[in-house]
Amino acid sequence: MLKKIQKIIRWIVLSFLGSTIFFVILYRFVPVPITPLMVIRCAQQVGRGEKIRLKHHWVPMKEISSQLGIAVIASEDQCFLEHHGFDFKAIEKAIDENKKGKRRRGASTISQQTAKNVFLWPSSSWLRKGLEVYFTALIELCWSKERIMEVYLNSIEMGDGIYGAEAVAQQHFGRSAKKLTATNSALIAATLPNPLKFSSAHPSRYMLKRQSAIMRQMKNVSYKIRNTRTPNSKGDFLK
Repeated sequence: MLKKIQKIIRWIVLSFLGSTIFFVILYRFVPVPITPLMVIRCAQQVGRGEKIRLKHHWVPMKEISSQLGIAVIASEDQCFLEHHGFDFKAIEKAIDENKKGKRRRGASTISQQTAKNVFLWPSSSWLRKGLEVYFTALIELCWSKERIMEVYLNSIEMGDGIYGAEAVAQQHFGRSAKKLTATNSALIAATLPNPLKFSSAHPSRYMLKRQSAIMRQMKNVSYKIRNTRTPNSKGDFLK
């Protein structure tokens, strides 16, 4: 009986490793057609008796304004081009502030958010956090920074039933993702903490304030990318 249990556990572990590695390698080359969050949101809409809302159109990185990439780096993860999936300084700072009773702050990198959005479910638990670490390490190992950004910008929720740069550009700004301006991009980035609460189509005064702050940070990020001395910099796709 013990040998049978060991055999089953070994089979489960090998199957998990094989399937996850397969999909990570596959998504290095092909578009991500749908994410768990998209499925969950559609199920919630059906459960409420609503019409399914799912606007998602994959476009390659070259068809997305570099301003949007700079905006999400400025607002979500300013060390994106430097770390290997985890920003330990941000994690330490978040832990310290949470211990002091200050407003809880996140420390998830763009790589972590990409791993969560593409492979996992949104609710938080120790199991999901552990899997998030695993998938983050895996995509950092198998994908380039450009590919991580490309998947991130095409997959994340950017509004009610809106996923990815092209969909939000068309729905909220009446243009393609390629033609998003710095102002548009900063406004989209400002919604990302909660795209169901905040709208880039109808920004509140708070949203406009965040937009201005992000645009100031975008200048710093742009300067840093432009002045990177390495010819084959990880940030060349944002120049």
